[in-house]
Amino acid sequence: MNSLNAAPQYQIRGLTLLGFRDMAGFVNYLYQPDGLKTGTLVAINAEKVLTAESQPEIHQLIDAAEYKYADGISIVRSIRKKYPQAKVSRIAGADLWEALMARAGREATPVFLIGGKAAILQETVDKLRRQWNVNIVGAQNGYFEQADRDALFARVAASGARIVTVAMGSPRQEVLMRDCKAVYPQALYMGVGGTYDVFTGHVKRAPEIWQRLGLEWLYRLIVQPSRIRRQLKLLKYANYHWRGDL
Repeated sequence: MNSLNAAPQYQIRGLTLLGFRDMAGFVNYLYQPDGLKTGTLVAINAEKVLTAESQPEIHQLIDAAEYKYADGISIVRSIRKKYPQAKVSRIAGADLWEALMARAGREATPVFLIGGKAAILQETVDKLRRQWNVNIVGAQNGYFEQADRDALFARVAASGARIVTVAMGSPRQEVLMRDCKAVYPQALYMGVGGTYDVFTGHVKRAPEIWQRLGLEWLYRLIVQPSRIRRQLKLLKYANYHWRGDL
């Protein structure tokens, strides 16, 4: 299948996910020869699957996103188990964002950044311009009032941004992207969680060897033991996987 025109789709627990052999295939799929795709990118991991199942509003938000992809290694393994012929790799959201920003710099794609603390957001803007010459056409930190949302959406629309990335955590970022897209559908929206913090060096990711082994979750647990309750909840997904209830 030509990744420039289409992408394989896989059903996991009722969600339709795109699967790619590698990062380059995904970025080329988004950057079609006739222009950048529009819609919403949402990273899917086991925790997000369970949240969607227990919260109908979140399920609706995620289901409506055009481009759901396997960010968690558990999701990749489930796809491979359910579809033995699938050639799917894990695409970490932070890595996809960097790949998109690098491509945006080369293509002069206008980018609008939302979320994070003001100082970290400014560092992100400065580093993107310095590292990849990204055309940043607007930025807004994540500390704004509900009443300011309409003005923000108007700024995004007026900026002519083609990529809008939102670092506010789930489900806030998905809600914001949905509402902004309703006003300005001409962009590709991407929820990026804590990616700005990682990109600017304020938060350290797991070493690359841990990432390659699919153990980034374990590294985060060791560094932040308070995550243990969140990890224990994932046993429910592990049960789905081993039973083949996918």
